[in-house]
Amino acid sequence: MGYAEVAGLPPVTGLYATIIPLIVYALVGPSRILVLGPDSSLAPIIAAAIIPLAAFDGERIALAGLLSIEVGIVLIVGALLKLGFVTDLLSKPIRIGYLNGIALVVLLSQLPKLLGFSVEGDSVVEEAVNIVKGIANGEIDWLATAIGNVSLAVILGLKFWRKTIPGVLVAVVVGAIIAVAVFGWQDDLSVAGAMPRGFPTPALGGITVDDAINLIGPAVGIAFIAFADTSVLARTFAARAITTVNGNQEMAAVGAGNVATGFLSGFAISASSSRTPVAEQAGAKSQLAPLIGAGLLVVFIFAAPGITEYLPSAALAAVVISAAISLIDIRSVVELFRLNWVEAALSIATFLGVALIGVLQGTLVAIGLSFIAFDNQAWRPYRTVFGRVPGVRGYHDVTRHPDAERIAGVLIFRFDTPLFFANGGMFDDYVRAEVVKAPCGRPRTPHRDPRSRADHRDRCHSRRRTGRTRRLPDLTRHNSGLGRDERPCPRTAYSLSTHRRQAYPIR
Repeated sequence: MGYAEVAGLPPVTGLYATIIPLIVYALVGPSRILVLGPDSSLAPIIAAAIIPLAAFDGERIALAGLLSIEVGIVLIVGALLKLGFVTDLLSKPIRIGYLNGIALVVLLSQLPKLLGFSVEGDSVVEEAVNIVKGIANGEIDWLATAIGNVSLAVILGLKFWRKTIPGVLVAVVVGAIIAVAVFGWQDDLSVAGAMPRGFPTPALGGITVDDAINLIGPAVGIAFIAFADTSVLARTFAARAITTVNGNQEMAAVGAGNVATGFLSGFAISASSSRTPVAEQAGAKSQLAPLIGAGLLVVFIFAAPGITEYLPSAALAAVVISAAISLIDIRSVVELFRLNWVEAALSIATFLGVALIGVLQGTLVAIGLSFIAFDNQAWRPYRTVFGRVPGVRGYHDVTRHPDAERIAGVLIFRFDTPLFFANGGMFDDYVRAEVVKAPCGRPRTPHRDPRSRADHRDRCHSRRRTGRTRRLPDLTRHNSGLGRDERPCPRTAYSLSTHRRQAYPIR
């Protein structure tokens, strides 16, 4: 229900977008415990897509349903074309930046509700400025603030103290709803309001062709993000259960769930990164658990739809804020700066694109940066020289192990991509530069037996006489462009092998 409010829709649509996908995915989904439903990473994109096109709840519900249907069609077509691999282009650093940006957008949208007032703004900066102005002007509702902050403290406290206890249920039902009902605060607070009784019905009236065309772009972006999140979750939990998941089948199942919920007053959904771990911790082994959850929601809608009349909006804001906080990942950004500043810069650029330019535009920025990162990795891959680390077996990266010793007479290096026309010149320059820096000397033979050393030496002389040693003339000739002081050790042999560590003896 809180995610529905973030998407600019009535809270009841959040229940509809939970019940229908759970049933559909249980019938056609490949994962045993994956739970589908509204997600905090999609709600801001939905709001950015439908709010400029409609001002009233009825129109927004219809547009959200149409958007969900288009998302489902994109996913199903992608599954038929076997495009499940496309989401792998959304690299982890870019996903980290995207989710951090989404977290900031959600936090700023829900903070005024937590404090009991409302603000407007066309950007994150405007919203932040208006929030500060509202606090300075004394617009805070202290009763709503107290309920919201206590609910948030309970949710976060139970999440870190006792994960088995559902903090949202305790904070919202046991705490906020009972307190409002007992003390009669429903007239003094902003509340969700009573829900309609009965099953969801189609609500696509008033849709035009122009609406469908305007929502194609957001639908593609939402489909990309939804399946990226779903595929990561599905693979993670499949690995824990020692099973496998078909990516294209997963894409089709999520698409079917979106089409179904779009026809029945819902909005776009994906796999839930919060409810799926809860299902696993509760011992779920199959899709029977989500089906039972959907059944309980149906019972709630028929038996007690009026309970939400006592549900304060501040408590819903606390639920959404707790989910947004879980998206923030500062530690990974710091780790990226330590390992690779280029990947860290891409993550920061994605974050700024989502937070400052807009959610939809930021999504396009994330996808574009994914392609740039992919091309850059193939064009300028990671390359390094290996050496021996005292007390450690094998050969190791000298940049990550400064105490590694390079072997005199041998050059071992790694080039992390296949050779092609764009990186061939850089590979040539890199090898030349490393040969110049390589220590000269006679390599120590691994044979300890004098007779074995003699045999090894005889074989080497035999190969030289028969011309069996592989060499690259442009790299091994002494007069190949290097100055007199830059010439490598004499009689150097090379190999162009990639994707494996290989020694290059300097004889």
